[in-house]
Amino acid sequence: MHFSVIIPVYNRPEEIVELLESLTLQSLISSFEVIIVEDGSTVTCKEAIKHYYDELDLHYYFQENQGPGPARNYGASKAKSGYLIFFDSDCIIPSNYFNIVIKELEAQNLDCFGGPDSSHPFFTPIQKAISYSMTSPITTGGIRGGKKKLDKFYPRSFNLGITAEQFKELGGFAPMRFGEDLDFSMRAVEKGLKVGLINDALVYHKRRTHFKAFYKQVFNSGIARINLSLKHPGTLKLVHLAPSLFTIAYPLLVLMAILLSPWIWIVAMIFPLTIIVDAWSRTKNLKVGFLSMLASFVQLFGYGFGFIQAFWVRIVRGKGSFHSFAQSFYD
Repeated sequence: MHFSVIIPVYNRPEEIVELLESLTLQSLISSFEVIIVEDGSTVTCKEAIKHYYDELDLHYYFQENQGPGPARNYGASKAKSGYLIFFDSDCIIPSNYFNIVIKELEAQNLDCFGGPDSSHPFFTPIQKAISYSMTSPITTGGIRGGKKKLDKFYPRSFNLGITAEQFKELGGFAPMRFGEDLDFSMRAVEKGLKVGLINDALVYHKRRTHFKAFYKQVFNSGIARINLSLKHPGTLKLVHLAPSLFTIAYPLLVLMAILLSPWIWIVAMIFPLTIIVDAWSRTKNLKVGFLSMLASFVQLFGYGFGFIQAFWVRIVRGKGSFHSFAQSFYD
C-alpha cells in the first residue's frame, strides 16, 4: 500500500523539520510520498527541508494564504497515491505508525480513518498541559479519540486518512476557516463511507505553546460547533453543550461561595483538584498537573464563550456565519 502524506504549513519551519525527521524513522513495510503545502508563509520552510529530499520522496508547493483546508486540497491534487493521510505541521509521528495503519485498514476495510493524539515526553510543560486538556475524558468526553466516548468519533485533520477516490467524491475540505475537518468527516459519514478510529495510530501533537493562543483556538472551536450543527442537523450532542454550561455555572458557584457560605468552596474545588491529581498521575509531574488545571479552565471557558456567542448570533438572532481571531489563525 502506497500513501500520500499531505501537510499544510504556515510559518513553522522548525516544526515541519521535526515532523519530517520522524517520518525518516518509519519502520514502514510499504512506501509513501510527502507533500508539503506552504500556505502563504512569510517565514517559509523551503530551505529548512532541503536535507530531506535525499531521505524522503518529498514534494514542496507554495500557495497564497487561504487556510489549511484549501492547502490540503491543493496537496491532494498533487498526490499520486490511492490513500491520502493528513497531518498537522506540529505533529511528530511514531516510527510504527504506518505499519499499524496498514494492518487496521486491511482488517477493517476502512474508507476513512482517524487516530488519537498525545504528548511526547520532551514536550514543554505547557504543551503537555494543553494536550491533557484536549484529550482527557474529563474535559472532552473522549470524543477526540478516546476508547470510551460520549459521541460518535469524527476523524480530525491532524491525523486523518482517506482513499483518494472518496476524497475526490467528497469534494475535499470546504473553505471554512474553522471546523473544516469535522465538516469533512461529517460529510464522509453522511455519505455512508466506512469511517473508523484506529486507536493505536496516535501522533504526538504539540498544539499551542501558550494559553493566549490556545484560548483563541478553542473559542473558534466553540463557534464552529454551532456552525456545524446548522450545516449538519442532528450532530449537536449534550457533550458539546457541557463547556457552555460550565462557563455559566462555575462562576455562579464561586459567587455563591463568596456571598453565601465558604463551605461551597468544597464543591467548587472538586473539579480543579480532580484535574490536578489526574494529570499529575498521568504525567508524573506536579507542575504539569497545575498547568493542566489552568489549561482545562482556558479550554472550557474559551469554547463555552465561543459557543454561547455563536448560539446568540446564529440561532437566536438568525445571523450568518462568522468567526473571530481570523488574522491570527495559526498563532
